[in-house]
Amino acid sequence: MGLQLDLQLAGAGSLKTVTRKQAEEVSRAHQKLTGRNRGNWKKYLGWLDWPSEYVDSDEFKRIESTALEICEDTDIFIVIGIGGSYLGARAVIEFVHSQFYNFERRTMERDGKQYTLPEIWFSGNTLSPSSIAYLKKRCQGKRVSIDVISKSGSTTEPAIAFRVFRELLGEQYGEAEAKKRIYVTTEDGDKELRKLTRTEGYTTFDVPKDIGGRYSVLTPVGLLPIAVGGVDIRKLITGAAQAQAAYAEPDLAQNDCYRYALARNLLYRSRKKLELFAAYEPDFTMMCEWLKQLFGESEGKKRKGIFPASVIYSTDLHSMGQYVQQGERSLFETVITFKEAKDNITIQADADNVDGLNFLAGRTLEEINQYAYLGTLIAHKDGGVPNIQLQLERMDEENLGWLLYFFEKACAISGCLLGVNPFDQPGVEAYKKNMFALLGKPGAEHEARGAALRERLGELGYL
Repeated sequence: MGLQLDLQLAGAGSLKTVTRKQAEEVSRAHQKLTGRNRGNWKKYLGWLDWPSEYVDSDEFKRIESTALEICEDTDIFIVIGIGGSYLGARAVIEFVHSQFYNFERRTMERDGKQYTLPEIWFSGNTLSPSSIAYLKKRCQGKRVSIDVISKSGSTTEPAIAFRVFRELLGEQYGEAEAKKRIYVTTEDGDKELRKLTRTEGYTTFDVPKDIGGRYSVLTPVGLLPIAVGGVDIRKLITGAAQAQAAYAEPDLAQNDCYRYALARNLLYRSRKKLELFAAYEPDFTMMCEWLKQLFGESEGKKRKGIFPASVIYSTDLHSMGQYVQQGERSLFETVITFKEAKDNITIQADADNVDGLNFLAGRTLEEINQYAYLGTLIAHKDGGVPNIQLQLERMDEENLGWLLYFFEKACAISGCLLGVNPFDQPGVEAYKKNMFALLGKPGAEHEARGAALRERLGELGYL
């Protein structure tokens, strides 16, 4: 197990020779994360040693047992959260199982007992009425439980979804039974959601105060829904702990995580402003979404940052391929591949050979997909697109745990190299303030802002 980094085709980020200045930059970034002079950053860094420390904790064991209890009495498990509160869990479940997870009833064995896994749906990440209405209809006649994930409970999208599905549970089960089917993952303290959990007696797990949402997939935020999805969370966090040990030292010759962070920053300095995460497995799609939040929210500050985008090949070679090959030369690709496919199919000969593909007879789809990757790699390099390549053994829990930690630490180091705080997200609040003001949230500040916004929107013809 482990990750292989290949920078041969990375252009300005190839790091064929590392200068003293570059090594010193990385060393300073490492010290910013791990040294004594972390300052205010210390409150964000709980994820650094989390995998090795958490796997044997009482709460980890409680997550495992609670997941089995949910599987025994639940047909549909609704995970309510937005951003880091849901992206990681969904990405892991689809990576290990399939994008089509909900369309087959799976079973798992734990301690000699068989469990039927529930469907897992994600809500509270949109204000679309049709999305929430569909899920309500999906719940009809089914045994339903929900997992509400929010530090405060006041974020609009998940708060609205919680209202809707708490009401649904109350109607279906009555107040007392409904409480047993509500699980809450929130920050300890005196915020509103935590107060509600104490009052109602919901089963509760903690959001660590020193781990931000986009770094929280290996905490109860991600682990409870992941475990309900039949993923072996012990293997997942073990893989992350192995990566934690592998990337502990700042020596660039030994630390591929830091080499990746430096390579992408060197490409940025050479005017490559967009990073295109690419994979050849559709089950990696939500991992791409997780990566876009991780890097976009961490680096997009002070008018700086590499813009994260994603493609799934070979599908997107028939849509975005033209732009990648011959469009503006402002992007580079980070390509994630796997040595072994989850499954395989052999192409058979056809008597009529109508499609002209008999030359592929006897070859496997895994082999064909590999040559699509290699052909694309060279074509894009020839087209002026630098390529960073990351390869894992297979799409399983331990390899994914390693990859999650690799990207989390690389993102933190990269933010340091960029000169931004990779752990806050001050810009996210701007739309919320405007939305609350327009909706008439009580308070003088909201009222004044609302009046000014309505005037501006009226002048533009939107109101």
